[in-house]
Amino acid sequence: MNDAPIESPCNDVCKLDERTGWCLGCYRTLAEIGGWTSLADADRRAVIERAAARREEAARQRAASRAAR
Repeated sequence: MNDAPIESPCNDVCKLDERTGWCLGCYRTLAEIGGWTSLADADRRAVIERAAARREEAARQRAASRAAR
C-alpha cells in the first residue's frame, strides 16, 4: 500500500474560468482548492478524478469550437 500523501494538482496557473468556475490550470473549483488541505486521501482522489473529467470536457468543447469555425 502506498502511504505517500496525495499531492495537490495545482500547477501555478491559478486563473478561474468565469463561466465554469474551474481553475484553468488544475480544473478544480474554488471550494475544492480551498478545502484541499483538510481532505482525506479518498476525497482528494475524488477531486482529482472530477478535475480530470472537467479537463477532458473542456478539451472536447475546444475541439468542437474549432471544428465549427
